[in-house]
Amino acid sequence: MKTYVLIAMTLFTVTEAEANDNSNMQKQFFDNMKTLCGQVFEGRSSFPLDPDHDFAGKKLVATIKDCDENTIRIPFVVGADHSRTWILTWSDQGLLFKHDHRHKDGTPDEITNYGGWANDTGTAWQQYFPADEDTAKLIPAASTNVWMFHYDHETEVLTYDLKRHGQPRYQAKLKLKHND
Repeated sequence: MKTYVLIAMTLFTVTEAEANDNSNMQKQFFDNMKTLCGQVFEGRSSFPLDPDHDFAGKKLVATIKDCDENTIRIPFVVGADHSRTWILTWSDQGLLFKHDHRHKDGTPDEITNYGGWANDTGTAWQQYFPADEDTAKLIPAASTNVWMFHYDHETEVLTYDLKRHGQPRYQAKLKLKHND
């Protein structure tokens, strides 16, 4: 009996330590992104290569702004379209990523506030966000979506990536813009 209790306590301790480590990585990622507040990133879509894709050939701009203790808002401009904002939110539950889509008059789009909670595979500079239940209800086809953010501080490239059914669906690579 003592052996079972010892094994159970060990498993609980390991599981709790892993959960704390994953939460720490999410918090480190959030804090690292906050250090980029005010920075502007520019680039283009790197996938798909389809010239008919909505974002093909358009300049992409992401500005990390409106940073506070728990929220980072990142307007994501596609060409002349300013309707998108990525939102990272830190809470006791972990790190949440959502897409906020608005009409020109500021009213919410019919398809908005989709995304998910960071899973346990991220690092201090990269996090993965599987679609949450609200997203699956709002956009059933997106129920298997996994969004990824990665910032490479050496190359100063911010990557936004989307996979659906484990297959690449969209990717943008954005380079830190320096005001020289």
